[in-house]
Amino acid sequence: MTPAGWEAVIGLEVHCELRTRTKLFCGCRNEFGAPPNTHVCPVCLGLPGSLPVLNRQAVELAMRIGLALGCRIEPSVFHRKNYFYPDMPKDYQISQYDEPICVEGALTLPDGSRVGIVRAHLEEDTGKTSHIGESGRIHGAGYALVDYNRAGVPLVEIVSAPDIRSAQQARAYVAELRGVLVATGASDGRMEEGSLRVDANVSVRRAGSDVLGTRCEVKNLNSLRSLVRALEHEVARQVGLLEAGQPVVQETRHFDEDRGVTVALRSKEEAFDYRYFPEPDLVALAPEPAWREAVAASQPPLPAARRQALAELFGVARLEGSRAEQAETVLELGLDALVRAAAEAGVDPALALARTANEAAAQAEAARQVDPGAYVALLRMEQEGRLSATQAKTVLAELLQHGGDPADIAERLGLVGLDRGALASVVAEVVAAHPEEWSRFCAGEEKLAGFFTGQVMRRTRGQADGKLVAAELATRRAAEAGAP
Repeated sequence: MTPAGWEAVIGLEVHCELRTRTKLFCGCRNEFGAPPNTHVCPVCLGLPGSLPVLNRQAVELAMRIGLALGCRIEPSVFHRKNYFYPDMPKDYQISQYDEPICVEGALTLPDGSRVGIVRAHLEEDTGKTSHIGESGRIHGAGYALVDYNRAGVPLVEIVSAPDIRSAQQARAYVAELRGVLVATGASDGRMEEGSLRVDANVSVRRAGSDVLGTRCEVKNLNSLRSLVRALEHEVARQVGLLEAGQPVVQETRHFDEDRGVTVALRSKEEAFDYRYFPEPDLVALAPEPAWREAVAASQPPLPAARRQALAELFGVARLEGSRAEQAETVLELGLDALVRAAAEAGVDPALALARTANEAAAQAEAARQVDPGAYVALLRMEQEGRLSATQAKTVLAELLQHGGDPADIAERLGLVGLDRGALASVVAEVVAAHPEEWSRFCAGEEKLAGFFTGQVMRRTRGQADGKLVAAELATRRAAEAGAP
């Protein structure tokens, strides 16, 4: 929460590792989790005489990202960014500086707010240094080990405008951006594996002011939870300094997960500190118009369009409350096609969304492989009362694990729901056995509906559908109320 009377100004730099087969400038495999230093060569090790060759697939994925974010695809130039990288043996990074491939876009968040995109540019990743010691940081480490497998992996750095005003909005931005990156096929979005990393530029100012404060950069946030915690602490820290009459020093900071605080790393670098100059071993990059058009034509549906399609199933412009939360779950897991298939087949959208966001989402990998026809058939059985909700969940678990026909699964498990006629007979028996309670129910004591439902369930050994029981009770009460 931003302290009263203050406003946070946040811009995010999201580093996205691209899902290419090989690295950005060489033929080494781009693979997470391989044994250390097994995917290296003279090019990504920066050995004398080696020359980079640009990866075409990386360029195409960068264009996909830019187009998905509404950016212009521009001719671009690679530069050398000179810096002491302990885990980049050539001590410079090939990146893009003042002429990036993607410029001036925007991302609209689920709540309707809009965050500008300044640029998205291609660059190579660094290796990974592991500090061996109790803290896991350079201070106090006995020694360090370097794995160069990641050195040279293609990245797209997506730089937002300073349009974000809270930690929660930052979280929503990164979550939506991750959905876009996964949908385009550019990234697997796995923050826990380092596929997506976030740097946050944070400053504060008095509410109502349009003057930007001194910013600090918080580096390498690798989860949404860490992002929120780091931003909330950094905003509070800066406000505390200013209210105490002390200045905010421009610097780069690290978020200490254990203590929940940001700590100073070094003074903040400016562009001139990196001594950018054009990479002499690479020509300018200018994708042909036909290539750009082909990439644009092949773009898959993005989260915003898929979210809108779910809302249209309910006849509204935007889902709210629990349904919005359920929609985000199925979108993130790529299960929204199951919801749409069920609704188009006549299943109540609320039932389709709830069952998918809960039971199917719990086994998301299996749910993405399930036969949509079988899934729809199961939901129809539940909706028509041939299976109770509990029975339908049991059949769904079996369907996701082993596949098959839902009707066959239900019969094999002995989960055959009562038909309407048999259910009416059982309800009549329960009503006759409890005349006093029935009279009170007819007089308006609604809580007795649960009593009668429980009695019916007991007599049918759980085979009755609770919704149909409620409907039968209501029909019987209405009929008696209208009797002469």
